[in-house]
Amino acid sequence: MELTVDKLVFNSETKNINLVEKLIDDLSNHYDLHNDIYGKLLLGVVEGVNNAIVHGNKLDKSKNVTVEYSIQEDKVEFIIIDEGSGFDYTNVPDPTKPENLEKTHGRGIFLMHHLADEIEFENNGSTVKMQFNIV
Repeated sequence: MELTVDKLVFNSETKNINLVEKLIDDLSNHYDLHNDIYGKLLLGVVEGVNNAIVHGNKLDKSKNVTVEYSIQEDKVEFIIIDEGSGFDYTNVPDPTKPENLEKTHGRGIFLMHHLADEIEFENNGSTVKMQFNIV
């Protein structure tokens, strides 16, 4: 399998999440990804894109989200970039701690950390790179 690199750019409306869902469906079908991998990709990447739209760009339709992806023989990487000011990704409360169980926010990054095989934040948190092993 040769390296495939491409990107998707869309404005910050939650309805555009379906573009990312379709992309992951298409990639999964084309590369015959295992259901477990597909599930991790779908949940992790959609959560990252939702965070970029809602928290990064604050639903500002004039701001874009860019989803870059590359596929190699043994891994797929997604890079999600928003046009927001970022956040302190080193200081996100653990949603599994008793004092945070009732809170409605803060689960997305926790989920992304557990779904991706590698995750990295850059540009003050306005860029997230997630890598998933596919073999």
